[in-house]
Formats: sequence, structure tokens, C-alpha cells
Amino acid sequence: MSDNVAVTVTILGKEFRVACPAEEQAALLASANLLNTRMQEIREGGRVVGADRIAIMAALNLTHELLQNRNQREALSQSVTGRIRVLQDKIDRALEMGQQMEF
Repeated sequence: MSDNVAVTVTILGKEFRVACPAEEQAALLASANLLNTRMQEIREGGRVVGADRIAIMAALNLTHELLQNRNQREALSQSVTGRIRVLQDKIDRALEMGQQMEF
């Protein structure tokens, strides 16, 4: 178990101190950077005013992307699983034919 470290992240010009395990520090900084970038993009778009609303819009956008990626991974996994089943069936049939030919 690793010790927590205090990490300072800056989001929309405000600093926040966050504790996290030392081995996750780089991931936290990358996450904070992505969130800050998205929030700045929303703010610069000019349609959303207020840090709370900007944060909610950024969270909704990131969550939407996460769910889309998850759905794509699941669809790909199902496709691969289906292909593996087809190949396994072909292998099984070929082995059966090979055994029948031996007799």
C-alpha cells in the first residue's frame, strides 16, 4: 500500500490540492489537465456562464465520451467473441472430419 501525496492541480485558474496515491499522481495530473482544457473550451464558447455550469457541461461531455467508448468496446468484444466461436466451430468440424478419415 503506498502513501498518499498532495498534488496541486489548476482548473480554470483556481488551484486545488488533492491527495492521491503516489503511483497515480501522473494520471491525476493528466485528468486535471483534460478537465481544465474542456472547461476552458466551454467557457471560450461563450454559451455557458458560471464555473458550476461549465463544470457540469464538461462532466456531461466527458461522461458521454466515456459511455460511447465503453459501448464501442463492448460491441467490439462481442464481435471478436462471435468470430472466435465461428473459428472454433470450423476447427471442431475439421478435427471431426480428420478423425473420421483415420478410421
